[in-house]
Amino acid sequence: MVQLARNFRWLGIAAVVIGYAVLANYTNQSAEASTLGALVAIAPIAVTILALAWRSAQRHLMLGLAALAGVSLWLVWPLLKQNFGWIYWLEHESVQWLLLIAFARTLLANRQPLCTQFAEIVHGPLLPGHARYARQVTIAWTIFFAGMILISTGLFFMQPVVIWSIFANFVFLPLVALMFIVEYAVRRLLLPDLEDANIMDAARAFMHHSAQRH
Repeated sequence: MVQLARNFRWLGIAAVVIGYAVLANYTNQSAEASTLGALVAIAPIAVTILALAWRSAQRHLMLGLAALAGVSLWLVWPLLKQNFGWIYWLEHESVQWLLLIAFARTLLANRQPLCTQFAEIVHGPLLPGHARYARQVTIAWTIFFAGMILISTGLFFMQPVVIWSIFANFVFLPLVALMFIVEYAVRRLLLPDLEDANIMDAARAFMHHSAQRH
């Protein structure tokens, strides 16, 4: 029963992600969807702000600030309607930059690479060979997201927004999924002795680990 609930939850998340991508792409493709485009573009920001405000220890203050931000958006709404494509791009770039920084900063001296952290949560302490591989995977993800940022920025500024929208909404996430698949295949080839674990196992282990720390 618990597994079924989890499956429905992941299916629901997938449906929301796909639905949002389709709607965002539609607004970028249509010259008459400025109001809808602005609404869809700011929706993730609004939901995130409200969720953080609701969970904040200073809930009333944060909700008040969120309401003030809503008023500010209403005042500049005509400008947002005319330039909602920039909001999409800034959101997409922000996510990629956060992921790039998350991986890259752990490659600095005296830090544990991010993929090593994930691997130890799932498998426990790693052998030296496994730790070296995890560091190389962290480097690979850092290069991947740096490449995605360059491609996304290049398409946005050098091609029509409809081309960038297709990349951002229908190509980026499949490339991330492909990266996971390729990494899994390489890991099974190079480290056959390592206990098998997929991305869902890692995600559940990481969430459980984070909950225990808090």
